[in-house]
Amino acid sequence: MNPIDEVMSVTEAAELWGLKPVTVRLACTGYSRAKPRFRADEARKSGSTWLITRTGMERVYGPADGKKTAEI
Repeated sequence: MNPIDEVMSVTEAAELWGLKPVTVRLACTGYSRAKPRFRADEARKSGSTWLITRTGMERVYGPADGKKTAEI
């Protein structure tokens, strides 16, 4: 598998996992007194876009329930 297929934007991840983009974004940044849920090797910001690994999403949210999993 191509390594680039293992990385996705917040919007793509939210769609695949059936979540709202704000939920995934807050897991990247943390909020109030909560720390970010992703580790440094699972998510990073590139410009104004958060990039997240499939492994990170699966660790935090479990397997994707979206039908588009095979596409990405």
